[in-house]
Amino acid sequence: MLINMNSDSEKVADMEIQSKTHRFPFCIVWTPLPIISWFFPFIGHMGIATSKGVIRDFSGSYYVSEDDMGFSWPTMYWQLSPDKVSGGVEAWDRAVKEASDEYRSHSHNIFCDNCHSHVALALNTMQYNNKSNWNMVHLATMMTFRGKWVGISGFLHQYLPFMIVVSLLLGTAIIFS
Repeated sequence: MLINMNSDSEKVADMEIQSKTHRFPFCIVWTPLPIISWFFPFIGHMGIATSKGVIRDFSGSYYVSEDDMGFSWPTMYWQLSPDKVSGGVEAWDRAVKEASDEYRSHSHNIFCDNCHSHVALALNTMQYNNKSNWNMVHLATMMTFRGKWVGISGFLHQYLPFMIVVSLLLGTAIIFS
């Protein structure tokens, strides 16, 4: 991952996604949660990556992982623009670090203080796109409609278990009807 200097001495980041090495610069990343996502595929685990693509995610009480996503590597990502952060690359990385440091003192609650909240705090801290009201519902919605799959394997990892569960339920209903 390279960060180059332009003629105005500002840092210009390399935006290349490298899914094989799990580098997702300036991205919000998503992966399914075991068992829960099998029944509700729109529920999953979220993290945020630094300018170098290193993922940070709040994956349990008092723990923010770095470069080792809590529930498997991303199946989906949503790349954001550092141009929409006042202060650019440095402000992005600083906000991700500050949110991660803050969440190292939080107890995890799946309903209200979770991985989505960690990402929202980072975006609110950097005031991404001049907003400071990011929240878990908005992030999940944006991920659903703006996210890109990490190949066909990402799509299958997210939806194949759900399709199997639905098929089994339909098959059982047909057999016993």
